[in-house]
Amino acid sequence: MTTKPTPVTLAWFALLSMLGFLATDMYLPAFTAMQADLNTSSSLIGMTLGIFLLGMAIGQLIYGPLSDRLGRKKVLLGAMLLFSLATLGCAMAPNVETLLAFRFLQALGACSATVLWQAIVVDRYEGKLAEKVFATIMPLVALSPALAPLVGAAIQSHLGWRAIFLSLIALGAILALMTTLQPESARGDKKQGNVLSELAINYTSLLKSKKFMGNMLIFAACSAAFFAYLTGSPFIMSAMGYSSEDIGLSYVPQTIAFLVGGYGCRALLSRMEGKKLLPWLLKLFIGSALVILLVTVQHQPDSIWPILVPFCFIAVANGAIYPIVISKALEDFKHCSATAAGLMNFLQTLGCFTASSVVAAFADQGLSIVAFSIAGTCVFVLIGFSFVVSSQRQQLVEAQSTSN
Repeated sequence: MTTKPTPVTLAWFALLSMLGFLATDMYLPAFTAMQADLNTSSSLIGMTLGIFLLGMAIGQLIYGPLSDRLGRKKVLLGAMLLFSLATLGCAMAPNVETLLAFRFLQALGACSATVLWQAIVVDRYEGKLAEKVFATIMPLVALSPALAPLVGAAIQSHLGWRAIFLSLIALGAILALMTTLQPESARGDKKQGNVLSELAINYTSLLKSKKFMGNMLIFAACSAAFFAYLTGSPFIMSAMGYSSEDIGLSYVPQTIAFLVGGYGCRALLSRMEGKKLLPWLLKLFIGSALVILLVTVQHQPDSIWPILVPFCFIAVANGAIYPIVISKALEDFKHCSATAAGLMNFLQTLGCFTASSVVAAFADQGLSIVAFSIAGTCVFVLIGFSFVVSSQRQQLVEAQSTSN
């Protein structure tokens, strides 16, 4: 068990964690240009984000069990090849239907990075160290919503939207090279036995765990709120008269907020337990979501700022919530860490896909559909938290009975 990650390993984790988000966010400012170039509707362009999330969800169910048996490196290298080829297909797509197909394949490659970096952290590190590694890496993920749209907008304005996808191929190559330099973290004993019986046992234990399901639901719901905004904001801001450069810049404040939340969480974890911090963060998330709904219903703003400000508080909450719930969800399943991470990310991404698809399908409703979708995620946050509380009470009862 490694005691401390090196700077190179942290950089590798960071790039792996950002890959899916970069593939999502870089092309957001180009939505309008893509719609015109491909002669299609805003709903179908919005669906290129939704179909990507669907591919991310499905692929994570595959990569978890596969890497538990074959090892992290082989699976990750093969997935980076798929990602690069599919990204090339996106860049060359002659119509939106072809783009949708290659976006799905691109997601199948990208999602391996999301699953495997989390599994490797659980493989290598334990307890507080694992939480701190997650709290170090997760805020860096937030750089993509700020930097990626800015870079994407610059590339689109000078070279066209297809060049955005071409630039992502270089990132896939860098990750493949870094992966070859890392040691294998999967244990050899995971490669034995019947595949289906092992999966049945592992998935049953995961789905029956209130601790896993509760933390996963919180992670999924908070992420779904984020993607509801990401899907709708380019169309909302375009309707308000903002340029593609303005749309790209609008992701900077929420990114700074996410970083504040993430690194604030890392500092607080040295002083208090994550389970004591989590309820306050959930209150911040729910309160901010309800403010967005109230402002939308009562005022119908013609500027993005009355929505962006409370959304930044959601970003602060999410930045702090993610490392806590991910670490807690996975800590009891070291024997099948990639399978557990894959299932967690599958269900989380499925929630994001649902929220994104609803917003894309009703894109003509503008800000209203985004506000109601974000508010709707609060219901699932509360359900997830009830599971977490129930599991904590169960652990307390078991500890007391053991001591007696």
